[in-house]
Amino acid sequence: MMHRLLTLLAALALAGPAAAEPHPLFAADETIRLTIRGPVGAIRRAAERETDAHDATLVLAGPAPESHAIRLSARGLSRRRRDVCTFPPLRIEFVANPGATSFFRGQRRLKLVTHCQQSDSFQQHLLLEYAAYRLLNLLSPRSLRVRLAAIDYAEGGASAPFVSRLGFLIEDVDDAARRNGLVEIETGNIAAGRLSPGDAARAALFMYMIGNLDWSMVAGPAGDSCCHNFKLLGAAAGATGGLIPIPYDFDYSGLVDAPYAVPPDQVSVASVRTRRYRGYCAHNAEAQAAAAEFRAARATLLAVPGAIPGLSARNRDRAVAYLSRFFDDIGDARAVSSNLLGTCLR
Repeated sequence: MMHRLLTLLAALALAGPAAAEPHPLFAADETIRLTIRGPVGAIRRAAERETDAHDATLVLAGPAPESHAIRLSARGLSRRRRDVCTFPPLRIEFVANPGATSFFRGQRRLKLVTHCQQSDSFQQHLLLEYAAYRLLNLLSPRSLRVRLAAIDYAEGGASAPFVSRLGFLIEDVDDAARRNGLVEIETGNIAAGRLSPGDAARAALFMYMIGNLDWSMVAGPAGDSCCHNFKLLGAAAGATGGLIPIPYDFDYSGLVDAPYAVPPDQVSVASVRTRRYRGYCAHNAEAQAAAAEFRAARATLLAVPGAIPGLSARNRDRAVAYLSRFFDDIGDARAVSSNLLGTCLR
């Protein structure tokens, strides 16, 4: 069902030129089954203080099973903290390039979003974050594709997994760039004038839709390079303008509503469920155009929570209600001006 939705929106070409087809891993949306075997326990225990890579194995189950040597490491920032997640997000790096007939062909490194905590409620938060990526995929090919996986985690010599949980893989930003005929731009903090106005406005409106305040398109965290929960793509390595911001990491959004999520200090709201528009005032005309795109896609976007396998009826209905309130906010151009653009950034 989700694949049909993606195909429908791609045909509408809301976000500009069509992108090339993704690699096989991200070309469909059926849940895959994986086993990750290696020193997972040691990686978990040390995640807060180190991100060293360890030898491990990735096994794909199914009619055409595969096994690959990988290097496995913890990744992320807040989710590596033990008081936030007892099971950190992981990075997978293939030791050798998968062959031309492999399901993983074209992959070099992948981010894996894991279940964070053991309880079933955290599986629901994971599925809601997965839904956020799917919403963005519907709005623009200039976004990171994702693939849901049922994962067995096993220690090296153990015959059985010690835990089995859902997770999802995220397309590498370089692959997303190539798919769109672009390149990743590595840079320090930038001026907002270097951003593509249409893409920046669409991204800001998307962040408003999912209730995400934890981001910046133009600056990274203190002591880090640009940007915070965004990557920048450009037409060429030396591009200085027209940069396309690509968002990721949506666990602090109101849509996901993770128990550890709090609003950033610089935004004075009481809860991550409270929306605040943080796009740039210089892009207000483009924000109005993007809002029209979102309104045209309303039915398709609201269908996303119901197409997420494993999402409970309660969380599905809660997500649809949250997204519906967004569409109330952008009901027409006048509503966009009164409900959103008054808090734009100058």
